Amino acid sequence: MTSVDLSEPAEQDAYRAEVRAWYDANATLNGPGNPWAIASHTEGDSARQFFNSNREWQTRLFDAGFMGIAWPEEYGGGGGEGWMARIEREISRDYSELTGFPGATTAMLGPALLRHASEDQKREYLPKLLSAELTFCQLFSEPGAGSDLASLATRAEIDGDEFVVTGQKVWNSAAQYCDWGFLLVRTDPDAPKHRGITFVLVDMSSPGIEVRPLVQMNRSAHFNEVFLSEVRIPMANMIGELNQGWAITRTVLANEAAFIGGVKVPCADNLIELARRHDRLTDPIVRQNLVQFLIRDRVTTWMGEQVQQAIRRGEMPPMDPGLLKLMATQNKVLSGNLAMELSGPAGLVNESEPARWSHHELMIRFAISIGGGTSEVLRNNIGERSLGLPREPGYDKNQPWRDIPR
Repeated sequence: MTSVDLSEPAEQDAYRAEVRAWYDANATLNGPGNPWAIASHTEGDSARQFFNSNREWQTRLFDAGFMGIAWPEEYGGGGGEGWMARIEREISRDYSELTGFPGATTAMLGPALLRHASEDQKREYLPKLLSAELTFCQLFSEPGAGSDLASLATRAEIDGDEFVVTGQKVWNSAAQYCDWGFLLVRTDPDAPKHRGITFVLVDMSSPGIEVRPLVQMNRSAHFNEVFLSEVRIPMANMIGELNQGWAITRTVLANEAAFIGGVKVPCADNLIELARRHDRLTDPIVRQNLVQFLIRDRVTTWMGEQVQQAIRRGEMPPMDPGLLKLMATQNKVLSGNLAMELSGPAGLVNESEPARWSHHELMIRFAISIGGGTSEVLRNNIGERSLGLPREPGYDKNQPWRDIPR
């Protein structure tokens, strides 16, 4: 049998050593830690400190040349190859420092600005996004426009060279901490709902913006509702063309789905340990469920890497990013259900660390199926875009937005 050489080319091997040396000198190598720890902040000061530490770490990565490695140099990137970003990402998993929410919005907004923003806007915003000099929150969903995002009602009227914006957004992650937001507004109520939307950037310190945190069932307040009352936004902050913001929105949503689906939160070892503690490792049904989860988890990891490599190269992903997010959602459903099944009735009232971890898995199992696009919407999108299935029947696709009953 002919052996297969799995070693990296010399250039990649040298770069891996360079990145590893920098991380060893500047970051904290993961220790054994506590496998049952939960990444949740129920105190406002703790959440803000965590956000600021993520921001500071992203700035350090930028200064070292490890943010936007494959982005063009003129926009603050490194002008490098996609394999360089892949190697950095692989090595970073061995260390405890995180870019957290600032890194997540960089992954969502950055490619959209690269594709749709003007040259001046790219030069202005992309370096600040990469360095976390500016942090951005997403201002998309509304109380009456969640799954059907295109029905949004936040209104922007043109007054000279400014938009005057009034409306309400909701489920806005980290809006209480961010400097700026990327905002969807209705600029033509007489056009069909998808064709009257404009994409703008807004300074969150602008007069007329009020952010109200929403307390979740796990006592954290990561989400917010944002009220905009006659907020004046320069038209120079508009990305793309007037009334043509839906295409940019789809780019952001695709990147968001790819990012959420690609986030790796190890839990297989915990599930196996729960099975051992409750003497279920020899149970054939439990073993089958564990194997099913492990296989799907590894397939999702591979899918995420393929999508991320394509995005880093500026290419179309080899699969619909919504499929990656849908797979990750289904995996979390499996892990949440299995964690509680293994914990049994005692796990509902037990205050041990494994029990609290199981409770968290159960709660996240519901949250991930909603955030970043519900599973139902993703299935529709995948069916229509990737499989060529007929569109869902509807009456409001081509009629003016103002005439749609709400």
